[in-house]
Amino acid sequence: MTVDVMRPPAPAERQARTAVAVLFFTNGALFANLLPRFPQIKADLGIGNAAYGLAVAAFPAGAIAAGLAAGVLIRRLGSGRVAVAGTLLTAVGVLVAGTAGSVVLFATALFLAGAMDAITDVAQNAHGLRVQRRYGRSIINSFHAIWSIGAVVGGSMAAGAIALGLSRGQHLLISGVLFGIAACVALRFCLTGPDTEPAAEGTDSEDRESEPRRQERMTARPRTPYVLAALVLIAAAGALVEDAGNSWAALYLSESLRAPGALAASGYIALVGAQFVGRMIGDRLVDRFGQRTVARSGGLIAAVGMGLALAVPTASGTILGFAAAGFGVATLVPAAMHEADELPGLKPGSGLTIVSWLMRLGFLLSPPVVGLVADATSLRVGLLVVPAAGLLVILLSGVLQPRRRGPA
Repeated sequence: MTVDVMRPPAPAERQARTAVAVLFFTNGALFANLLPRFPQIKADLGIGNAAYGLAVAAFPAGAIAAGLAAGVLIRRLGSGRVAVAGTLLTAVGVLVAGTAGSVVLFATALFLAGAMDAITDVAQNAHGLRVQRRYGRSIINSFHAIWSIGAVVGGSMAAGAIALGLSRGQHLLISGVLFGIAACVALRFCLTGPDTEPAAEGTDSEDRESEPRRQERMTARPRTPYVLAALVLIAAAGALVEDAGNSWAALYLSESLRAPGALAASGYIALVGAQFVGRMIGDRLVDRFGQRTVARSGGLIAAVGMGLALAVPTASGTILGFAAAGFGVATLVPAAMHEADELPGLKPGSGLTIVSWLMRLGFLLSPPVVGLVADATSLRVGLLVVPAAGLLVILLSGVLQPRRRGPA
């Protein structure tokens, strides 16, 4: 990203940064309140692992179906309004999914929640990047770290609700109203005016590049499709590992390892908590060692950590394994998006859009694949997709930069 503004942020811009942080927090917390409830929902609906996996896949299916509509909505309504509207509708979908009395209604509500979550995700990132342009320096990673905090808080709220004996309807209504109000208050402090501002238009980024960098981009253009495909797979691997925590951590701990409900929720909390830590220190690691080394090391940590947890199955070891997986994949999606956004031969934003959209295939394919393998063998075998994803990252990370690039 080219820095055009080199001045201290105005009070309105600092308020807008806080508002975007609130939107990321609520987005992380809303769905996380539902995830630890999945084992109880599955038991109440009386479905097997394969049917459960297909039903849960409705969430990423909705995200893929609606993802490309976000741009049109943002241009017409503004990214702030779209993010808040998407948050409110996500809360409705989560509440309906949590109280559904049939598999069809459960999957339909998850499809709606996934569609709205995808639109919210694009809109809040768009507004965050708009605030970042005003700041004149990178702040987008801090928003993603705050999303992880929201996910930890949401998972912890669910664990607390389970321990207190709150019904799913009571619990999810409280969380939906709470975070819906927070999002509406945040909208008051979002930036006003159109999202496409003069500072972001009418300039050719290549005109501001150094000659060596321009030559590097021109030479790399024939490889762009292959690099883009590898970046999609890297991002999808990160998404797959995250989905394993979303969809299967609580189920594996409660059903396969007989952990109590509150403890079973700890697998997901450990994954997103470690992911938050990885994102907080990720920029410094990348500055020192480069994206390639960080990604390879992360893939190794995820593969070895979760591999050992599955090889020697205990509740505490599995929670640590999910934590290792979350830490290992923490920087993968931001790294793939950043790299895709700078690929030569593509229109501005095209690489980022493609990676953002296609990486959701990891969320879509993971639940039914794991479910089918679990029904044929065991859920323990199905979760081998996590160390496999880590190995895939190790193999493909050569497309990432060996060291962090300086500002353009």
